[in-house]
Amino acid sequence: MRGETTVKKPELVKGLLNKNKSIPSKYFYDAKGDELFTKIMQLPEYYLSRAEFEIFERHKIELFESCEIVANKHFELVELGAGDGRKTRVLLQYLLEEGFDFTYVPVDISQNVLNVLQKNVNDLKGLQIAPQCGDYFDLLEKLKDNESQKIVLFLGSNLGNMNDDLAAKFIGGIAENLKKEDRLLLGLDLKKDASIVLPAYNDKSGVTKEFNLNLLRRINKEMGADFNLNKFSHSPEYLKEGKAVSYLESMAEQKVYIGEIDTTIIFKKGEKILTEISRKYDEDLLYNLISKTNLKIQKQFSDSENLFSDFILGLDI
Repeated sequence: MRGETTVKKPELVKGLLNKNKSIPSKYFYDAKGDELFTKIMQLPEYYLSRAEFEIFERHKIELFESCEIVANKHFELVELGAGDGRKTRVLLQYLLEEGFDFTYVPVDISQNVLNVLQKNVNDLKGLQIAPQCGDYFDLLEKLKDNESQKIVLFLGSNLGNMNDDLAAKFIGGIAENLKKEDRLLLGLDLKKDASIVLPAYNDKSGVTKEFNLNLLRRINKEMGADFNLNKFSHSPEYLKEGKAVSYLESMAEQKVYIGEIDTTIIFKKGEKILTEISRKYDEDLLYNLISKTNLKIQKQFSDSENLFSDFILGLDI
C-alpha cells in the first residue's frame, strides 16, 4: 500500500528473524521510494498504469454513469492511496468539464506524495481539493456521516499487495463505511501469462531493482544497519496461482548488523527476503473477497488487451 510511514522496529525485526524472512511492502515509500515508483509507472514494461489509464480515457463517461451520481448534487470523490494523482487527473478533468459539483479527497499516509499530487493538479481550474494525510478508515468513518454521496477510488491494483484474507477484511472495512448511494471504484490487475507479468517487476533499465533495494538503504539510514546492497539481488517470480512476488536474494553467506536494536541477522547464500506480493485477479476471486460483505459488482470495465479491469461496486441493500 502506498505512503511513507515510519519504520516500526518490532515489526521489521520479526520479519527478518523469521525462518522465511520478509519486509513489509509499505516501507517502500519514503521520499526516494515515491520517486522511484513514479518512474516505474512510466516504464514500457509496467502495463498496469497504462492499461488503467486507457480504461479511464475510453470509459470515463460510462464509469460515472454507473456510479449513479445525483445531478446537481455535491459528492465527494475519495481516493485511497492517491499517489501523485497523474492517472486520476483524467477523471478530474472530465468531471470539471461536465460541471459536476464535487470535492476531490485524496488520502495517503505520505504527506510527501500528497504535496506532489497537489502540484500535479494545481492547474485544474475550479477543482475543490481536500487532501487528507492519515489512515483510510479513520477518514471514511468521518465521511460516513456526511450527507454527500461518496465515490471511493482504490486504484492501481493496490489491493493486490495484501494477502487474500487481509484484502477481504480491507474491502469489508470499506463496505462498512458506505451508504446505499455510495460506490467503490476498484482497479484490479487480471491474471495473465508470466511473459507479460514478470517484466513489469523486472524492467530492463533496473528501476524496479533499485526500488526493491531501496528498502535496505532505508533500514541502513533509519536504523543504523550495514546492509551491503551489492550483496543482494532483485529476484521476482510469478506463481501459478496468480501472484507476482518480489524478493531480495542474498548473493553470499553474510551477517548484517542493525545498530539501533543491537541485533545481527545471518543470511545464507541464496536466502531470500520477501518484499512484495502482487496478486492478480479474476471474477471468481473478487466474488470470494466480497462474499461476506453487502457489496455487489455492478459493472466491469477493461482495457483493449484485457490486462486490467476497474469494477464498480455498490451495497446490495
